[in-house]
Amino acid sequence: MREGDNKEPAHPWPRAQLQALDRVMALAEFSLDGRLLHANANYLQLMRLTREQALGRQHRSFCTERLLRSPKYQAAWDLLCAGGAYSGVVERLRSDGSSCWLEATYSPVLDEQGQVSHILKIATDITERRAREKAQQEHLYLLSLVANASDTAVIISDSHSQILHVNGGFTRMFGWADEEVMGKMPISLLAPQLSADRTQLYQSELRAGRSVGREEIVVGKNGQRYWAKIISNPIANPDGSWRYTVSMLTDITRSKMHETLQHRVLEAMARERPLVDVLELVCQEVERIAPEISAMILGVDEKGLIHPLAGPSLPNSYSQLLDGLAIGPKAGSCGTAIWRNATVMVDDIATDPLWSDYKDLVLPLGYRACWSSPIRNSQGKPVGTFAFYYLAPRTPTSLAFHQQLADACTHLCALALEREHARVRIRQLAFYDGLTGLPNRSLLQAKADQAMASAARNDEQLAVLFIDLDRFKQVNDSLGHTAGDDLLCIVAKRLQQVLRSSDIAGRLSGDEFVAVLPQCDADQVAGTIERLQELLSQPMTVADTALGISASIGIAMFPADGRDMETLLQRADMAMYQAKSQGRGRFSFFSSEMNRLAQERLALETALRKALQQGSLHLHYQPQIELSSGRLYGVEALARWSHPELGEISPARFIPLAEECGLIADLGRWALSEACRQLSQWHAQGLVIPAVSVNLSPSSFHNLDLPRMIADTLQRNELKPQNLTLELTESILLDTNPSTMKTINEVHAHGVRLSMDDFGTGYSSLSYLRRLPVSELKLDRSFVADLEHDEAARALSRAILGIGQSLHLTVVAEGVETPAQNLMLREQGYPVAQGYLFARPLAPDALVQWLREQQMESPSLAPAAQPSVRSDEEARGASQRIVQNQ
Repeated sequence: MREGDNKEPAHPWPRAQLQALDRVMALAEFSLDGRLLHANANYLQLMRLTREQALGRQHRSFCTERLLRSPKYQAAWDLLCAGGAYSGVVERLRSDGSSCWLEATYSPVLDEQGQVSHILKIATDITERRAREKAQQEHLYLLSLVANASDTAVIISDSHSQILHVNGGFTRMFGWADEEVMGKMPISLLAPQLSADRTQLYQSELRAGRSVGREEIVVGKNGQRYWAKIISNPIANPDGSWRYTVSMLTDITRSKMHETLQHRVLEAMARERPLVDVLELVCQEVERIAPEISAMILGVDEKGLIHPLAGPSLPNSYSQLLDGLAIGPKAGSCGTAIWRNATVMVDDIATDPLWSDYKDLVLPLGYRACWSSPIRNSQGKPVGTFAFYYLAPRTPTSLAFHQQLADACTHLCALALEREHARVRIRQLAFYDGLTGLPNRSLLQAKADQAMASAARNDEQLAVLFIDLDRFKQVNDSLGHTAGDDLLCIVAKRLQQVLRSSDIAGRLSGDEFVAVLPQCDADQVAGTIERLQELLSQPMTVADTALGISASIGIAMFPADGRDMETLLQRADMAMYQAKSQGRGRFSFFSSEMNRLAQERLALETALRKALQQGSLHLHYQPQIELSSGRLYGVEALARWSHPELGEISPARFIPLAEECGLIADLGRWALSEACRQLSQWHAQGLVIPAVSVNLSPSSFHNLDLPRMIADTLQRNELKPQNLTLELTESILLDTNPSTMKTINEVHAHGVRLSMDDFGTGYSSLSYLRRLPVSELKLDRSFVADLEHDEAARALSRAILGIGQSLHLTVVAEGVETPAQNLMLREQGYPVAQGYLFARPLAPDALVQWLREQQMESPSLAPAAQPSVRSDEEARGASQRIVQNQ
């Protein structure tokens, strides 16, 4: 920090201004004793620190030892604390010890009493700029020491424009030694093409004491050409008369060629001129700069065949003869250049073996030589070639000039070709599926509309097929998404093999395909589907695994089932679900019954939304019993829906519906809030219910605000975190949403218990289970149901209990309905169970009555060892025994 620079009075920064600065500047706030209180992302990135490393770090740790030893540092900090301000260029140390240079402003921030509360630092990184400036100064210094070794040609001439001296750069550029050019005039030597009028104009400017700058094509001793930037400065006698001229010539051939070519060519591309027009313009510009050249541009396709794209000076008949020729090791200059991906120079077409099969095409046109340079894309792959044809043999002196011209041209041609490929690619992305290459929804819609319009005019039928692959998710889950993508590509190819040329196939998303079959009745559709299913069933190898696959297909017919694509697609989709419900590899035509079922589902979805909005859902609660003592472990909250018109609607019906229509997260939030409210009410009534379990779907954990919402709910109902258990389904193990694990861990950090529901039936993974902070597993009821008559079920039950015990988890058995099941679970060592044997899910009032009845039967009934809102003494006094030796 350059202490003392530009002192300014302290002033508060408006919030809006700070927000704007935060986006573009590095901001940091320091306490008066120098501790870093806050730093924005720009500052942390600049200093190469994480937020944890930065906060609390002393300002002195960012400063160099030289600055810290200086008394100015402490004086400057004291002035900041007193309300002064600093700004200037400062050197600071990053976390890795490297230096950075900043334009920094330190401003004191005042509190409401006008006292300095902390110091705000606003900085801009100028490290690279300072390095460049330093390097430039050093470069200029070195140039002043080695002027004679410079590549810039320097000429000193007298007032008669006769050369007195040239430097080494002149000799290297043009080939003449000092003594060879003494007494000669620079313009006539280097630019003989210049007119006498222009020569006189330059000399008049120099006599007037003014510098002259220009750009010219100049020629060397051996005929080599350069595009040079020439600056001539007059040196005057003491009396002001013209005495000497110092002229500096810089080779700008490459940049000038790029500038001259790019100006017109890039302008043409900016105006969206066709590719052929742009490439013709490149050739014309080349021939204007180098009249001895006839230029030609060719492209190459994926099959290795060349196609002329531009060649304004060459006969069109010659271009036609080249079109479709294959590249190869002896395919003339152009075909060989693409084959080698390297420049090919042929000085004598008549004798060079590369042209032996093609010389008769070009020699009659009078061309003797051909130089071809490959045009490469951004990956370095040749996509074409730029050729220079010569009527006379090439001279060695023109080689460098033409090389620079070719470099500039191939760059521009590559840019134009990449732009054209990008336009084609954009169209491909806009209208075609990126994976399979089939038309996407937009193009499918357009083509289908045309087909239906034709069918309507000709009074013909048309079929729309909605195709959904069976068990595709299992391929993704078991073999990976790459294998799934490979499978989709194979299916797309087999679908195209079955369809006629007039048929239309497209991919909607995932594993869903659509086919539109014009001029096709029901019998023809059935035949097409049979051929498709037969082709799909043939073995295919994906990820080194042999697979056979089938598809469920729904069919809607135009015009019977609809007269527009949207309706037909919707009804074909409904028919597909009907087919899938009947088994795999089936197909089904749309019917009015399917439409009725769809309307019923829509009505049920609407009713569910209304029920959530109006609070007409309710919860029942099923007790969970500690088997060793018979005490109440907790209750599980289960949603119930009684509709005034539809009656009791099963959770097995409305919960999957909530998942499908996006209401499951709202349902979970409602259940969580209602369960906590009810538990709080029970506690207020003196009932000892240790905890309530609430089921949440994986999508609920996508909400990063869920931990805060849970904490607010618990606080509002005067509950502790241990009074709540959240039950997760095993499908959460496959949830790839980045928010899921973060939210789960934050909920766990608040002290809320997590339980894995239905364990053992889905996608159980011990590696995932180890990462999840669950404290409870729930053995799925299917294992409990088979305990009495299936040894495998008993073995799996013991294994799951062992997993839970090894991970220090409580294992809860669900669906206990018989005393025999209860006895087996107790013998295996299960700590907790729930099921109809103990109690069905009960309404809140019915649960209270059940508890009272159990207490009357067993006055010593106590809750399980989970914390509740009551004290330990109250819990012991209200202990109850629910089930003893069942």
